[in-house]
Amino acid sequence: MMKRIPLETQTLYAEFLEQLVALHARRTIGLAPGCFTTKTVKGETYYYFQYSDPGGVSRQAYVGKRSPALAKVVASYEQDRTIQAADLERLGRLCAQLRVGHALTTDPASSRILRALAESGVFHLGGVLVGTHAFTVYGNLLGVRWESAYLKTQDIDIAGDARLDIAVPDLQVNVPAVLENLQMGFLPVPALNRKEPSTSFKIRGQSVRVDFLTPAHGARRGGTVFMNRLGVAAQPLKFLDYLLEVHIPAGIINGGGVLVNVPDPARYAFHKVLVSRSRRIGSQMKAEKDLNQALQLMDVLLDDRPGDLSLAWDGLRHRGQGWTKPVCAALATQWKRHPALINRLVDAVPTLKEDGLTSHR
Repeated sequence: MMKRIPLETQTLYAEFLEQLVALHARRTIGLAPGCFTTKTVKGETYYYFQYSDPGGVSRQAYVGKRSPALAKVVASYEQDRTIQAADLERLGRLCAQLRVGHALTTDPASSRILRALAESGVFHLGGVLVGTHAFTVYGNLLGVRWESAYLKTQDIDIAGDARLDIAVPDLQVNVPAVLENLQMGFLPVPALNRKEPSTSFKIRGQSVRVDFLTPAHGARRGGTVFMNRLGVAAQPLKFLDYLLEVHIPAGIINGGGVLVNVPDPARYAFHKVLVSRSRRIGSQMKAEKDLNQALQLMDVLLDDRPGDLSLAWDGLRHRGQGWTKPVCAALATQWKRHPALINRLVDAVPTLKEDGLTSHR
């Protein structure tokens, strides 16, 4: 089902992620893409900051009349740019080495979209990458290459809890504008209820799609939810709050790398099992994909991080039998196909027995 990535490549990825996190932790004016320029009007000199949108459209923003204080800002920017250039070059080399070392990479179109979202602040504001793109990232985090059949997707799923709007009311991103500025042909996908705003954006004539999701909290079920801090509507989904409760940083490998958030891998595995049980009859192929992703993750975690699975299950069982019973029922169907794996899981997470999953040896 999977192959281990060479230890050298695993070490490179750990360094890559460390460098990526450090670069964003010490964000300075030097990370702003663009340059300062001047204009002389009626004998007076004014500073402008010239930059390009993600789509490549050149723009200028007025900064102010030239003064000693602004001159220091410009000098600081140039100094920071020199330092940041060396860091970005290092990240580029690490990405090249990771590709040669058979790490899992993200396709150029998806990487470009994720980079634009990251640079706009989506992940800084609590956005979490979920779905198959997150599953791809787990391979590099855990040091394995997944079976390629379960990596094929052109959907980018971004999830976030709308309730965080209360915590960060002054920080906002205009996601539709970010996608439009990419000039890739993004169009909003009409909702089933035409009175509801779109929660998905699709590239005209292609299958590339970006979906925005949010947990279905009580009265919010049944309609779209507008996330003020991202400037976009999201589709409420049951069980998603469990997945978003714990997330970690991860790096997308393509070019210079993109820093994103992904859910805790063990929670992702149990969530996939849970979701597979709630799929409609017509979505059997998706349910099968959910289960296969979950089992592959569990297999690796049982070898390397069994305690993570125990913690993730504790987080699920505290939510009640409405959450645990479907998972146990779905896992029970896998005994004939994967008896060794399911029995190892029961041994690693003994409370599964109390919740209805009994070992078949």
